[in-house]
Amino acid sequence: MSQIEVKKIIKALNASDGAGVKLKRSIGTPEADYIDPFLMLDEFGSENKDDYVAGFPPHPHRGIETVTYMLNGEFEHQDSTGAKGIMTSGDVQWMKTGRGIIHSEMPAMKEGKLLGFQLWINMPAKMKMNKPEYLYIKGKDLGEHKDSEKIVKVIAGEFDKAKGPEKNHNVEPIYLHIILNEGKEFKYNVPVGHNSFIYLLKGELKIGEKKHNRITDSNLILLERGSKLNVKAIKKSEFLFIAGKPIGEPIARGGPFVMNTKAEILEAIKDYNNGTFAKY
Repeated sequence: MSQIEVKKIIKALNASDGAGVKLKRSIGTPEADYIDPFLMLDEFGSENKDDYVAGFPPHPHRGIETVTYMLNGEFEHQDSTGAKGIMTSGDVQWMKTGRGIIHSEMPAMKEGKLLGFQLWINMPAKMKMNKPEYLYIKGKDLGEHKDSEKIVKVIAGEFDKAKGPEKNHNVEPIYLHIILNEGKEFKYNVPVGHNSFIYLLKGELKIGEKKHNRITDSNLILLERGSKLNVKAIKKSEFLFIAGKPIGEPIARGGPFVMNTKAEILEAIKDYNNGTFAKY
C-alpha cells in the first residue's frame, strides 16, 4: 500500500456568512476552491454571542449536500420540507438539497460557546434535481471507538468496528472526528482513488514519513492520494479526517447553488425568484 503524504497545508481564512456569523473557511477559498467532491468546509464558533447570535436566516440551496456537525452549542433548524429540530452538542444534520430547499439555522442559545463545522459535498448531475432529503443524527447514534490512545467518532464510513449512520452514499464518504493523545498514532486504510484531507482543530500533528512544515490549529492539510495514512500527535490533538470518491464532473457555482453549467445556475435563480424553487 502506498504511504499518504502531505500535499499542501492551507491556513483557514477568517470569513462571515449568514447574518454575519464569524467563521474560518478552508475549502471554497482561492487556495482550495474545490477538493472533489468537497466544495466547502467552515469552522464556525465563538465564545462571544455577538459573533453568532444573528444566525443563518432562511436561504436556498440546490445541487449540494450540507453536513453540519455541532461540537458545542445549540442551533434550531427549519426547512421547506417541513423538517425542524434543535441540534445540540455532538449532533449531525445531513441535508441533501437536490432540486431545491430553503432552510434556516438559528442559534437556540443566548450565550456560551458555539463550535461546529459545515461541509458541502457536491452531487453528481444525475442526482442534482432529486427530491430533497433531511437526516438528523443524534450524537449518541454516531459510531464511536475508544481506547487508551484515542477516541474516534464516526459520522460516515467506519473505523475498526464503529460505523457511521450514513450508508450507501454515491461518493463513499469517510468523516471521522479524532482525539489523539500525545505521542500516539492514528492509522487508516483509505480507499484507492479517494481524495482526502485533515482539518486540525487543535494540537500538532506529524503526517506520513516525509518532512513537512509544522501543522498547528485551524489548518487544513490536503493529502496526496494513497492508501496508508499514518498520523502522529506531537501533542494531544483533535482533528477531522474526511475523504470521498471524486465525481469528476464540471461545476458551476452561483452562491448557494452548485450545478454543472451556468445555464443551470440561471435556471435555479429563476425558479427561486418565481416561487417554484421549493415546490415538490
